[in-house]
Amino acid sequence: MINSTSTKFVLSTLAVMVSSSLWAADAETADTQKDAIGLERITVTGVARGTRVMDSSVSVSSVSPDDLAISSPRSSAEAFRIIPGLKVESTGGEGNANIAVRGLPVASGGAKFLQIQEDGLPILQFGDIAFGNADIFLRIDSTTQTIESIRGGSASTAASNAPGGIINVISKTGTSDAGSVSSTVGLDYDTLRTDFEYGASINDSMRFHIGGFVRTGDGPRDPGYTANKGGQIKANITKEFDSGYVRLYFKHLDDKSIGYLPMPMYSDGSSISGFDSKSDTVHSANLLSTLRLDADGNISRGDMRDGMNPIVNSVGLEASFDLGDDWLVENRFRVSDVSGNFMSLIPAEVGSSSSIADSIGGAGSQLLYANGANAGEVFQSDLAMRVHSFDVTMNDFGSIVNDMKLTKSFDDSDVTFGFYTATQNINMTWMWNSYLMEVKGDNAALLDVVAADGTSYSDNGLYAYGVPYWGNCCQRNYDSDYTIKAPYIAASTKFGDLSLDGSLRYDSGDASGYYAGSVQSQVDMNRDGTISQPELSVSSIDNADPQLVNYDWGYMSYSLGANYQISEDLAAFGRISHGGRANADRLLFGKVRADGSVADEDSVDEVDQYEMGVKYRYDSLSVFATAFYSETEEQNFEATSQNFFDRKYEAKGLELEGAYYVGDFDFRGNVTWTDAEIVADALNPDVVGNTPRRQADFIYSLMGRYNFDKGSVGVNLIGTTDTYAQDNNDLEFDGYTQVNAFASYQLTDALSLALNVNNLFDTVGITEAEEGSIPDNNIIRARTINGRTTTATVKYEF
Repeated sequence: MINSTSTKFVLSTLAVMVSSSLWAADAETADTQKDAIGLERITVTGVARGTRVMDSSVSVSSVSPDDLAISSPRSSAEAFRIIPGLKVESTGGEGNANIAVRGLPVASGGAKFLQIQEDGLPILQFGDIAFGNADIFLRIDSTTQTIESIRGGSASTAASNAPGGIINVISKTGTSDAGSVSSTVGLDYDTLRTDFEYGASINDSMRFHIGGFVRTGDGPRDPGYTANKGGQIKANITKEFDSGYVRLYFKHLDDKSIGYLPMPMYSDGSSISGFDSKSDTVHSANLLSTLRLDADGNISRGDMRDGMNPIVNSVGLEASFDLGDDWLVENRFRVSDVSGNFMSLIPAEVGSSSSIADSIGGAGSQLLYANGANAGEVFQSDLAMRVHSFDVTMNDFGSIVNDMKLTKSFDDSDVTFGFYTATQNINMTWMWNSYLMEVKGDNAALLDVVAADGTSYSDNGLYAYGVPYWGNCCQRNYDSDYTIKAPYIAASTKFGDLSLDGSLRYDSGDASGYYAGSVQSQVDMNRDGTISQPELSVSSIDNADPQLVNYDWGYMSYSLGANYQISEDLAAFGRISHGGRANADRLLFGKVRADGSVADEDSVDEVDQYEMGVKYRYDSLSVFATAFYSETEEQNFEATSQNFFDRKYEAKGLELEGAYYVGDFDFRGNVTWTDAEIVADALNPDVVGNTPRRQADFIYSLMGRYNFDKGSVGVNLIGTTDTYAQDNNDLEFDGYTQVNAFASYQLTDALSLALNVNNLFDTVGITEAEEGSIPDNNIIRARTINGRTTTATVKYEF
């Protein structure tokens, strides 16, 4: 846990990094040390044309494969934890992370105001699709060259629906004839993964790169079955010409990974007897399949082992050519066929066994073990769980994206004209059921409800086809298409040491399609010729009464920035921006009118941002500091609480990034201070003046590494100060510091061995909870960071 003392430690550590410049004369002065945070590199993310970081008026950072090794990520989103300004709640497994940037809200889930890209194009047009967060469809592997990010208002005109920032995962392209094969095995949990990659020149003007991974295992929390299984392959080929290049690329992803949802624990994160909050999961080998009615009313089965199962096949084209007379044309195009599943379990209630039984079967009902070693026996525990299956089929999340821009250069000035177009399908079906389970982390058994008169109110642990505890809200099907068109213009110029840039973007779009909710009917689901109690009222899709989706939107974004090069090693910048974010599927079932239209204020959320900062380096020290202020309007919907949001927020803060080299040691870190507030709420005015849920005053990532002749050892600290569980600011979570460790040793010039420890000290860290106040029994449903996990990797480079 972290308190004010450890907060002071974080700040003092950063201060030491800055003050260390006073004795940096003895440090090495190699180029990599002189430019420790990449102020000399050319950034390509979120800018109209590649720009040296020292000359730009944006906050930009990059993450290298070496940085990833030290930070010990267990998922794609965990790779983003070391990026300044980002609060990454990556406790959902390989996907379903919540990512906030600089105090912009995460009122429901996903990365609403942030865009995650691969090679300059978005993975999805909307980063917070219900049960379809963008990070579900992303895997970081050995094909990754770097992860580049920008935070702040410049992203408003650089991409659609990304006013808070952009994260761009950039792939290797075969620029060197080299490759690698590595195998990673879990030492204290079940995982086995092999990564491979190879790139080479075909001839003087062509090169290629291919790579990916395959893996299998249970995951960091043992569910009682193989929960992670699948892989990815990516390939690209580049043809260079005298005036430019053309690149074709391909990606196939089919990976099943367990998805963790809030789990039972005490309000301080400590464990309930029989259920370890750091290593257990609600998933169980005693609940592997669900029986449901699909979108067309057909009886079908879902497999819990599918977990989060993204299936992606995408093909893209990237081209850049010098047209002569200082004209440059660039185009990026990608078509993606995307589908999959989201299968997981969430406790809807954790409480008294007798009260839960009575609520289903009437007074005097009791619970019996439905399966497992004690099947048929009376359940004796005082505690039980009402569990809902989040059984979602992502039928079609396909997209077509094209971004073309034409740049004209005039001496020290550039003008870029661009046009972005995209289509995004969101076609999905929710088929949720209700079960009873014991509170146990090691293959929990299902429970049956038997009334006082002997009537059974459940079938093998299932007590409802649907979710009556939540008003049978969530049998849903929707098929909607979203089209985006966005012309934009960007201009930049230099007057000596002063660089100025400005940009405009107009996003327009339209949504069309339909959605349908739940209807109840009697159905013999198991086809045994008898109608059981759960079969008396079965939830299915109300296909007889579909609702129309037919609305459009439009908004203007702008960004103005200036950068002044005070000296070779010192620059100051400032920026003012206005941007927006169109809302998609989270408007359905409440915000769409009968004719399919949507109120203008609901269709788009707008963000105003102001920022200023400095970039400084001295010998082996580099520092990047940005002060920021934002005003945000938001409409949103949360699936688990069935609540809509209509709010305004304000946030101000300071983002610090620094790096320092001394001898064989190097240090890198960032700290972000944020003061955020709900300033207006049309639906729940009681929360006005409160701090938004899960918004910390300080978030930080600090890394240190010692390099020796044959390898290196490193430690990474990732942490947060206290946060509130919900917007009522009642239940408060303690802050925490997660320590990750890394060591590598070069056995030969080509063969290396690495040890990687995530959460070295087995710390408890709660990231989110369903409850806003402590219940009478002190039990909440929450997600925590995983306990300690250790892996060993053998890597051969050739």
